[in-house]
Amino acid sequence: MQLHGQPEMVSVFNELETSRLHIAKQHSRAYWSMGIGAACLLGAFLFGLIEVGVVLVIVGLITGFIMLALVGSKTSAYKLDFKHKVIGAALKQLDDSLQIAPQSGISQRDFMDSRLFSQTPDRYKTEDLVHGKIDKTQIHFAEVHAEYKTETRTKNGKQTHWHDIFKGIIFCADFNKHFSSITVVKPKGFGGAFGKWFSQNVFGNKNIVELENVDFDKTFITESGDQVEARYILTPSLMEKLLELNQYANSTISISFIWSNVYIAFPLNHNYFEAPIFKSLLNADVLEKDLNMLRLMRHVVEELDLNTRIWTKE
Repeated sequence: MQLHGQPEMVSVFNELETSRLHIAKQHSRAYWSMGIGAACLLGAFLFGLIEVGVVLVIVGLITGFIMLALVGSKTSAYKLDFKHKVIGAALKQLDDSLQIAPQSGISQRDFMDSRLFSQTPDRYKTEDLVHGKIDKTQIHFAEVHAEYKTETRTKNGKQTHWHDIFKGIIFCADFNKHFSSITVVKPKGFGGAFGKWFSQNVFGNKNIVELENVDFDKTFITESGDQVEARYILTPSLMEKLLELNQYANSTISISFIWSNVYIAFPLNHNYFEAPIFKSLLNADVLEKDLNMLRLMRHVVEELDLNTRIWTKE
């Protein structure tokens, strides 16, 4: 997938680069104004002219914020154009039906319905919904940042702390089978291993599925309402492919097979599809992470062989 070499994209990149240069110049001037104000405060402090320094830093900050505000609408338009024109073109290379809706995402209800997360978010942000069909498989995915809060009381009053439930990409695809039950595959780790043992030996949890792939069983804990169906879904080949996909995430992925969909949560730290301000769009490397992520989503469909309709769905 290479966009910079396409003749029809030359004018797009040139137009966006012109906008970027103007925006970058205004941002630089704003930051310089703030920086000079801060330097004046430091100098005034050293010479005992605190009042003068405070006035100068306030003037510098106000001037900088005004500059950023004046270019704000152009910055928003530039970022939106980048997503529609550049990321949109990249998606068309994967499949002509794929589209991006920058201001949409995975709904919080869909997030919870995936059964991948037990904690209900107190703060939820999602954007950059990509949707469409790759061959026979309907897919959608988006960036999600879900958090919960805790509160502690100190001598200075109540403090709120935010903790990540999940940050990354939630991917959903139409699977090639109707499921009669729900199968969920989550990271194991030390806590997961202990929880699995405790659940089986103390509470007698019959939903834990023992699988034959040792590496898979070390990495994930699998639960299902139907042991036979879970093994039917998680074939030796599919388990190997999920282990391979797991290598692309920042930490262990989670997977659920529910209704007739497969959900995969990829923990990722990078904020994708964001137009650069201080890097040239004419440099092909600037799109590397975005294009790699799109390749990964295509890779999911190919690796899980979702286009092969071998069961009941057509």
